[in-house]
Amino acid sequence: MYTPPFFKQDRAASLAFAEARGFGTFCAFDGNKPAASALPFYLTYAADGTPQAAFHVARHNPLVKLADGATSWLLAVNGPDAYVSPDWYVSPDQVPTWLYQAVHLSGSVRALSDDELTVQIDTLSAKFEDRLLPKKPWTSAKMTAGRLQALKKGIVALLMTVEEVEGSFKFSQHKSEADYAEIAGALASQTDPGSQAIAGLMRQARPDAFAGETNKLERSVP
Repeated sequence: MYTPPFFKQDRAASLAFAEARGFGTFCAFDGNKPAASALPFYLTYAADGTPQAAFHVARHNPLVKLADGATSWLLAVNGPDAYVSPDWYVSPDQVPTWLYQAVHLSGSVRALSDDELTVQIDTLSAKFEDRLLPKKPWTSAKMTAGRLQALKKGIVALLMTVEEVEGSFKFSQHKSEADYAEIAGALASQTDPGSQAIAGLMRQARPDAFAGETNKLERSVP
């Protein structure tokens, strides 16, 4: 991943983002062309602290044959993104750009056993069911044993041993406070979720750039 220093994220922040997102594109090379699938995943850690991305695919997915435990794969995890118009800057002579969150994890991938598949299904579903609380979480125990076993035969559990972690959060961090605040304000006024999400992340990343708004509000209060 090409990442200018202004936007580079450390390992901990990148892994935390990937785990929170829990969805990305797994990519491998079959010797002739790339193969990729968009899939949910969760992170776990080996005894020595090495991160691992656990996921599963349909048994007939071409990725299964590429999980040899040696060849490096790429997991691309993307967050919100937004277009920035040059008209939104305070400074002149600007050009269009795009803001985004992205993390790349890479490493070898191997297949897991049937017992490990059961654990993975339960762990992965629990991760996302927790987001639906207070709904009572779905668990595989709600399925009949025969139906669950039949469905499990159609999928393969895989595990990536993460050997490299790269993160790029492009929020115009290299711009002046005035430009930064104007961009965030313009994005917040847009109707699409991506622009609004980026605006919120920009406020979190550089809260000092918006200190003037608080001062203006305090002066306006009688």
